[in-house]
Amino acid sequence: MPFFAPDFYFETYAGASVPFLKEQGIRALVLDIDNTLEPYENAEPSEGVRAWFAALAEAGISAAFVSNNDKQRVDTFNATLGLIAYSKAKKPFAKKVKSAMKEMGVTKESTLFMGDQIFTDVLAARLAGIRVALVPPIKDKTDALTRFKRWLERPIMKRFFRRNKK
Repeated sequence: MPFFAPDFYFETYAGASVPFLKEQGIRALVLDIDNTLEPYENAEPSEGVRAWFAALAEAGISAAFVSNNDKQRVDTFNATLGLIAYSKAKKPFAKKVKSAMKEMGVTKESTLFMGDQIFTDVLAARLAGIRVALVPPIKDKTDALTRFKRWLERPIMKRFFRRNKK
């Protein structure tokens, strides 16, 4: 798989179902929060997100958050979930991804990262040596930097979809 391309693509986080994860040998997920699980303006996880995490836990699949957002945002989002969580992670650097994996006690082979951005989330996963799933942003920002990054992502995703036609 090309370095910047994801290993998997889901329309939403829920595409990473328990049966799919088990089939892939995944025992742990490292996740971005904003635009991956909820839009920026949702301070807390929805009922659907909470139910998904409950299903993961019941199946013995660990989870942790690695976010570039500030501590207050991550702690507020995580308050009802009580997962391992890192804020101000400085993705695409992989240090916090590796820390989360170490804290969960999992291997690279059994871990999947899920996020919505190629140049932060996919790159952080690749630098950590783990597989990665990409989801489209729930509600994308419209600032110039984000639009530019999304423009750079387009050819990568076009190649991904071309290679993965079924």
